[in-house]
Amino acid sequence: MDGQLDEARFSLRAEWKSLVIIIGGFALFYFMPMDSAVFTGAILSGFELLNEYARAHVLTCLVPAFFIAGAISVFVRKDVIMRYLGSQANRVVSYSLAAVSGAVLAVCSCTILPIFAGIRRRGAGLGPAVTFLFSGPAINIAAMFLTVSVLGLKLGLARIVAAVGLSVLVGLTMQAIFREKPEAGGLFVEEYDQVRTASSVLVPLFAAMVGVLVVNGLAIDPLVKYGLMGALVALVAGIAIFALHRETAKQWLTETWGFTKMLLPLLFIGVFIAGFVMVFIPDSLVVSLVGENSLSGNAVAAIFGAFMYFSTLTEIPILQALIGKGMADGPALALLLAGPSLSLPNMLVIRKVLGTGKTVVYVLLVVLYATVGSWVFGLIW
Repeated sequence: MDGQLDEARFSLRAEWKSLVIIIGGFALFYFMPMDSAVFTGAILSGFELLNEYARAHVLTCLVPAFFIAGAISVFVRKDVIMRYLGSQANRVVSYSLAAVSGAVLAVCSCTILPIFAGIRRRGAGLGPAVTFLFSGPAINIAAMFLTVSVLGLKLGLARIVAAVGLSVLVGLTMQAIFREKPEAGGLFVEEYDQVRTASSVLVPLFAAMVGVLVVNGLAIDPLVKYGLMGALVALVAGIAIFALHRETAKQWLTETWGFTKMLLPLLFIGVFIAGFVMVFIPDSLVVSLVGENSLSGNAVAAIFGAFMYFSTLTEIPILQALIGKGMADGPALALLLAGPSLSLPNMLVIRKVLGTGKTVVYVLLVVLYATVGSWVFGLIW
């Protein structure tokens, strides 16, 4: 009898939820101010950013990242992840590895997510996983060289030191707050029996997939770049077809598809919202708030960077323009730290992986540490 009542209550809640969604959707479309040039411009801006994102990142960044995440879930032994990145691993080793391992990847705050989800799935502790999530987009080699060449040695070095240091600090703080038990990282995809594949196959497989991301971030002739990427993709396909057992390859594709269908819709929604909102934030207002190295100015820059979406390396020309209009060095660093590491689409996916509570705390910590660290940098310089 109790089971029937529970089932009836669940069914009733589901019906009410459907009703609220239908009414909310109707009200949204009914009252949509289509005669407003600003509103229609914001919609167009959202689709333009989606178009840019799809053209510049989905095929060359996200798709390789999804395949890497799937490969981590299938091929990487859980005890290896636990040994180096688990919550019980040596802290010096785990946090150091997590803080610098993203340096070779030319990834943005969204492309890092499948890889983050993959190592989290295989048992990486909350602290090291969050450290990798923060530092990966912020310290990739391409971004470091471009920051130094465009914004100067001072901001370039500050970005490197602060990104590595704050990523470790954020990870340690998250671990201390939530005190996660060992092996709490298994989250959302089916566990397979351990796949045993020779290292002579796995090493070139992972090297080729990571190589696609590395080559994509190089400033070289497009024909050379896409030629190299095509060769690496062909190598991955050849290994999958000729060196992997059919069932193993099937498991890899299943895991990759699981990450894709879970993360990609959220990323598209978040990118559209970011493009929509940007229209309502004039550059003049932002510059007027960050013209001095105050705590409030650094906080505004960190919050702005946290919620806006920046494609890989685009934060640098944006900052160059803002500095030219009077943006102070402290807020500039705050934007360099929070911008590449966070974004609205990034937050939506992190919530799916970590849950609402951990995501809120993570975002607040990134904004807080970016604000304070950049303010101190501004005072010193």
